[in-house]
Amino acid sequence: MQAPETFPNQDDEAGLQLNADGSLRHLLTLKGLDRTLLVQLLDDAQRFVSPIGEAAARSQSLAGRTVANLFFEPSTRTRASFDLAGKRLGADVLNLDVNTSSRKKGESILDMIYTLQAMRVDIMVVRDASVGVPAYIARHVSDYVSILNAGEADVSHPTQGLLDLLTIRQHKKRFDELTVTIVGDIAHSRVARSTAQGLHTLGVGELRLVSPPPLAPDPGEMPYACLLDNLDEGLRDADVVMALRIQRERIGSLDGIPGIDEYFANYGISRERMRIAAPDAIVMHPGPMNRGIEIESALADSPASVITQQVANGVAVRMAVLEHVSKSMTWQ
Repeated sequence: MQAPETFPNQDDEAGLQLNADGSLRHLLTLKGLDRTLLVQLLDDAQRFVSPIGEAAARSQSLAGRTVANLFFEPSTRTRASFDLAGKRLGADVLNLDVNTSSRKKGESILDMIYTLQAMRVDIMVVRDASVGVPAYIARHVSDYVSILNAGEADVSHPTQGLLDLLTIRQHKKRFDELTVTIVGDIAHSRVARSTAQGLHTLGVGELRLVSPPPLAPDPGEMPYACLLDNLDEGLRDADVVMALRIQRERIGSLDGIPGIDEYFANYGISRERMRIAAPDAIVMHPGPMNRGIEIESALADSPASVITQQVANGVAVRMAVLEHVSKSMTWQ
């Protein structure tokens, strides 16, 4: 039997993803990317946002190029939006998952990647449950191939972070005046990490991370955030509130984790509890939602909710990222 592959998580991911001129070669993490580049990506994404009822924005900027979506972990929103994003930019799009790839038969991930390179795949979108996979691939691909991280274990989900930032910016124009509260399983959430990193780079006024103690991150991991275990304290006067689900698939033991009723009673976001937030606060959730656990169903469907707008913005953000890396690559 073949030994399992290991993918060391290196600390130079931020440097790896930039070309010598500072343009984006790969998107692996939001950590280390500067404010100018983040704002440019958000501006580019806004160009692809179209009003509900109108035809979706399209371009032929990736015509003749091939995008492969390599999803070795379940996904609905991210996979569908990358698929649509590539097609709306005119690219050929190939979708693979672990059940249809030779990796399940024991083929190494690099052999699979080299096979796709030989088929002239230009951009590879990678989701994997193991830490370090996107960066590992990025270090081994040819100069004309770009790697985009579509979700890496519990450490990073950069395009989700970007779409969260875009959604917030569409409703709240000044990040430095905002109080943003993220509630739920922070310790195991790649979404929380990427969104928090982006908010920090854009100069958010105050970032609060609220969770039961067993689901709190390491206190030194995000020193720019205020860690809380009291939901009312976290919600008070907040301008943006984002709920997260408990990442049960990433938790080794559920000892100490609140049950459903206890969790909703103490950490569930509801219309009643939102009364202490800012009057014009918006409510977010990256999905998939567990209604009645981390968020009240009526709140998820209320005027304060921008959850479906997050989904719509996901396509626009991924179009912007695909187009951005395509312009900075040495095509063969």
